[in-house]
Amino acid sequence: MNENDLLVLNFEEIRRRSIKLWTSIPAEKMDWRPDAEAMSCKEMIRHVLEGEYLYHQILIKHIDGTNIETHNPYDSKVFTTINEELEFSQSYRNKFLKFVKSFNTDDLTNIKIDRSDVGYIRELGDMLLRIAYHESVHTGQLLDYLRTAGVQRPNIWD
Repeated sequence: MNENDLLVLNFEEIRRRSIKLWTSIPAEKMDWRPDAEAMSCKEMIRHVLEGEYLYHQILIKHIDGTNIETHNPYDSKVFTTINEELEFSQSYRNKFLKFVKSFNTDDLTNIKIDRSDVGYIRELGDMLLRIAYHESVHTGQLLDYLRTAGVQRPNIWD
């Protein structure tokens, strides 16, 4: 297994576990939030899916010099059900994973992603791991949400 295979496996495993969690949330708890300032369950799921799309656009811009899309397809998308959210996001997910697979080992260390606007410059490999970590953190948050709300949580540690 090479570095790209491991990165893709990590992204796929994280998403598999996220989906296991997301699809276990009862519909009546999708708007639940621990306090008025927190994201609701459905807002957090949308945040993760949209975040991956936006990270992909940032990487395209920094690596290819291509302007990112000015239209965010998630802006006009109203959250309906988890399955519809996943179906909507699947084509963007496929493009992102294809993008990740396109890099060679040298790219992962030699390409620098300059996010000085938010305080860092990272190697591409590091940035990709941070993108995956973002989803993992929110999966943990949602597990805590469900515990706090008294909802049965799935075992994502299979």
